[in-house]
Amino acid sequence: MTPTTEKLDIALRNARLEDGAGIWQVVRDSGVLDLNSAYMYLLLAKDFGDTCVVAEHADRITGFVTGYRPPRRPDSIFLWQVGVDASMRGQGLGKRLLAAFLQSPGAQGATMLETTISPSNEASKALFGAIARELGTEMRVTEGFTESHFPEGGHEAEELYLIGPYTAARANQLNV
Repeated sequence: MTPTTEKLDIALRNARLEDGAGIWQVVRDSGVLDLNSAYMYLLLAKDFGDTCVVAEHADRITGFVTGYRPPRRPDSIFLWQVGVDASMRGQGLGKRLLAAFLQSPGAQGATMLETTISPSNEASKALFGAIARELGTEMRVTEGFTESHFPEGGHEAEELYLIGPYTAARANQLNV
């Protein structure tokens, strides 16, 4: 039987500058997430640490969530990427990270969770569907980015998922 992340010594906390490289490594090693420059992850960890959460186990980053508050939609929090190290997958860490993200200082006051998911990403759709159910709210899917928006070509579309409205009380009841 594989131990759950709750039984492992995993610390969930907001990101800081020193975590940027570890986040980049989890993305690089995932083989499925869009790998951005290490500089981008350093900026996210440094300047958006209150809306980014990392999972730390045995002194290394084993998972993360990056996000931000969209300036034109102050009631929303946008989740940009969620990643879990291969050694920690299938143990509920992604859901714990998402719960911690919604409970982070940068998410205070938000009533709508936004994210984009490619149509073929069944795991992410299931994860966000479960979060919507636990928040007691609906999940709507609209057009986000079409394939033609991506300049490099060959990138799958990204549909926009809107989860909410939800209350802070419901977000704080999610299992972390």
